[in-house]
Amino acid sequence: MKPARTRPGLEKRALVVRLRKIKGQIEAIEKMVEADAECADLLMQVVASRRALKSFSEEVLESHMHSCIERAVTPAEGRANLRSLITVLERYVA
Repeated sequence: MKPARTRPGLEKRALVVRLRKIKGQIEAIEKMVEADAECADLLMQVVASRRALKSFSEEVLESHMHSCIERAVTPAEGRANLRSLITVLERYVA
């Protein structure tokens, strides 16, 4: 396993805040199911959660492209990081 990338404090904090919002949305879905909420309302909350998670993943992807690929120390490191990214993207779009 590769060593983890260290994110600057503000970037890390912003990601954590976004994840907490997504967590809140998922918890709201759970409560809605438990309360037998209307299907349309429940599905709207699912859509909002999916969009939030997609936006989060796009942010991480952009950060990865800039920090791990664009700023690779050697061409070999850049190629390895690019191969890793392609593997992730293949799963992401599947």
